[in-house]
Amino acid sequence: MNSNASIWNSLPVPAFIIDPDDRISDVNAAGEGFLNASRKAVIGHPVWDQIAVDAPLEEAFERARTYGTPLFVNDVDAGSGNRAPLQCALQIAPLVGYPGSMIMIISPRELSGRMTRGNTVKSAAQSAIGMAEMLAHEIKNPLAGITGAAQLLSMNIPAQDLELTDLIVAESRRIVKLLEQVEQFGNLQKPDFKPVNIHDVLDRARRSALLGFGADMTIIEDYDPSLPLAFGDPDQLLQVVLNLLKNASEAAGPQGGTIRLRTYFEHSFRLRRSDGSGHSLPLQIEIIDDGPGLPEDIRGDIFDPFVSGKENGTGLGLALVSKIISDHDGWISAESVPGRTVFKLSLRRAPREVAEHKKETT
Repeated sequence: MNSNASIWNSLPVPAFIIDPDDRISDVNAAGEGFLNASRKAVIGHPVWDQIAVDAPLEEAFERARTYGTPLFVNDVDAGSGNRAPLQCALQIAPLVGYPGSMIMIISPRELSGRMTRGNTVKSAAQSAIGMAEMLAHEIKNPLAGITGAAQLLSMNIPAQDLELTDLIVAESRRIVKLLEQVEQFGNLQKPDFKPVNIHDVLDRARRSALLGFGADMTIIEDYDPSLPLAFGDPDQLLQVVLNLLKNASEAAGPQGGTIRLRTYFEHSFRLRRSDGSGHSLPLQIEIIDDGPGLPEDIRGDIFDPFVSGKENGTGLGLALVSKIISDHDGWISAESVPGRTVFKLSLRRAPREVAEHKKETT
């Protein structure tokens, strides 16, 4: 195994060597990321204690070992105690030269589908920017005229009719506020990239939320203190986290609820483009709430512009979040069931030489 260590750890999918006693005898780098646990922590432990598979697999696994045949299992949920399950395909085969040992490769299917969806969302967001700029330009000027005319009318009509002009003015102002959000969506600048301590960003967002819209919420910090610096725009990342915290708080309602901010390192996570290029996104941020969950009819489209599950919602908040993360060459996903909604952000690590320079100057 040692002579092939570089090949073993370069495999882009989780892989495990299982000894004749069904204990893990080796795991590659992607497997560590899948389990969210180090190699040292899992070696020697029973494989089915570390990997939970939503299928009766043990008997078929033992037959494959006994008869020396490969085993293929498609479309099963696989996970661990440290992460939510993913839909996967499993390939299991005897390890040549090691009697009784087996190699198991796990191929998460969900990842590629969500990456493709992420590219579609980015394209939709960019299209919406052009439409947003056009709408703001074409609508704001006539609205100012309508508001002014209503205010003039209110000076010369009976008191009982003032309710109508007040309604015109109030609704016009509401539309102007919407257009201001649209303009913000269209005018967002490119990120000012620098090394960022993501925990500082999360702490700023947490304190701001607790003093305002999240005053009724309990926000729990579950941080990996060894997390390296991210590479991004701290103000834009703060905007992303504040938006997600606000959504979670509004979903909980006046009775409040609990939000968990979790960070961890997953060095096997990579973003791959259609041209074959890609880069690592090892820094993971999860914003988890115990609210009612996303409406089922929009769950797959929440990052598309103008899709909203809120009454009178604009549907631009999550589209803006998606655009910011895409501009950071990152990735965002959401998983939701009643009682648990998880928004996950995956970001780049600051280049080592840039991070070292920041340490020297602080």
